[in-house]
Amino acid sequence: MNKSTAGFCNAIEALGQALERADAVVVGAGSGLSSSAGLTYSGPRFEAHFADFIAKYHFRDMYTAGFYPYASPVEYWAYWSRHIYYNRYDLTPGRVYFDLLKLVRDRDYFVITTNVDHQFQLAGFDKARLFYTQGDYGLWQCSLPCHKKTYDNEKTVRRMVAEQRNRRIPTELIPRCPVCGRPMTMNLRSDSTFVEDEGWHRAHKRYEDFLKRHEGLSILYLELGVGSNTPVIIKYPFWLWTWQNPKATYACINLTDAAAPREILPQSIRIEGDIGEAIASLIP
Repeated sequence: MNKSTAGFCNAIEALGQALERADAVVVGAGSGLSSSAGLTYSGPRFEAHFADFIAKYHFRDMYTAGFYPYASPVEYWAYWSRHIYYNRYDLTPGRVYFDLLKLVRDRDYFVITTNVDHQFQLAGFDKARLFYTQGDYGLWQCSLPCHKKTYDNEKTVRRMVAEQRNRRIPTELIPRCPVCGRPMTMNLRSDSTFVEDEGWHRAHKRYEDFLKRHEGLSILYLELGVGSNTPVIIKYPFWLWTWQNPKATYACINLTDAAAPREILPQSIRIEGDIGEAIASLIP
């Protein structure tokens, strides 16, 4: 992204104007936002924390490592405890999250995100204005599941990281469901076993209520770093709601593929480039 170009400047100006006239802002955040904040899953960060797993299995990134069929639960949880720890507990939110909060803090806003790294809450966003649709690295659930409840994992994860040796955790730390005794698993949406607990449903209802309260008003749908893996959660609804509401504006900031259907192009603002740079340009 060349910030000196007229196209970028015009798009930033248009986005600033859309923010000012909006009655409400709905932020839709995908993995590109956390990548802009430095939460990368490959390269030096991955190599620094998972050198032993890389040496053994030649992994190239955390995604690959997370799906690997480890031979035993003690090795599986040795990997996953580190994955959780470094992507949920041992990190500070990137500047882009704090800048985004500055933009929306005094506005009527809501955030829907497919990210599971807790960055919004760590940066100070109001928990009552957040909806994490795909789960949370900080939660476990029964692998069956035998009941619709999730469990905080921080204390056990920290022990797993501290006490593991040779890519293995102590056997007694393997998490099991307190109800049925089956193995626990991550509360991450990957199939129909994902647990939508009471907290998930409360957040979902708050999101739906927010949308209903602002129907027909001037709304800015601000999409940040949303890719093509789960477009039905954020991207497609934002497009549809913009098309249905002449007062709405759809803004997309993404490193690549910042696109919009031709039906809503007159209501759209598209910025291709680093999200952090674009958001920082909006700060007075």
